[in-house]
Amino acid sequence: MNGSAIDPAILLPAFAAGLLVLATHVPLGAEVLRKGIVFIDLAIAQIAALGVILAGLMEVDPHGWQVQAAAAVAALAGAALLVWTERRWPEVQEAQIGVVFVLAATAGILLLAKNPHGGEHLRDLLTGQILWVGYPQLVVPAIATLLVGAFLWRIAALPRSAFYLLFAIAVTVSVQLVGVYLVFATLIVPALGVRGYRAERRLPLAYAIGAAGYGSGLVLSAAVDLPSGALIVWCLAILAALAHAMAPKRGAERPVNAAR
Repeated sequence: MNGSAIDPAILLPAFAAGLLVLATHVPLGAEVLRKGIVFIDLAIAQIAALGVILAGLMEVDPHGWQVQAAAAVAALAGAALLVWTERRWPEVQEAQIGVVFVLAATAGILLLAKNPHGGEHLRDLLTGQILWVGYPQLVVPAIATLLVGAFLWRIAALPRSAFYLLFAIAVTVSVQLVGVYLVFATLIVPALGVRGYRAERRLPLAYAIGAAGYGSGLVLSAAVDLPSGALIVWCLAILAALAHAMAPKRGAERPVNAAR
């Protein structure tokens, strides 16, 4: 273990990036779980990553606005496609989301097949490079977080098409900060860990799991020199499992309206 590698100048911007992702993804993930469309996050994130790959093939600046635009257009197109498939064949929407994910993932593999650095680029898109995020890269995500956050207070009342649109905007930003795998873990794992608690306690506990998972994963990554994205995923999963294990047994906590 290398304690000298734990540099706050590196860890703090990365942790700030994690908090921005958590701000929108925790409530979005709870709604995804409630709606039963768990794989929408993987599908939209993979489509956004496909947009990044296409932008890279056009040799644009990897840190320029064109990459953000390509990811946004791809994610919004994917969201529009899923809205259309749900209206046309609602009974098999989850299966359709899975098919869209597989098609986007394999399209990325095909596009990068002849790129000498394709494997490395694909790995970065999947696992992310959060440990190397700097404060300047957080300006656009912070603005997007504020825009998405303005609608989260009534997320349950949004029509499915508006939810998909909101989801696409949030994922477009986060996939470039933390990668596809961590986007999925941030959305789903905290929501799974708190499902045994009363409704009013779930969101604060999910945020706590997320913040602790990102913080511990980043510190471990710096200390033992292992990929940060993968370690954060495991930290989130372990903390969520512990939270679920400590949840009140069924019937131990009375529902809010049980006293009536």
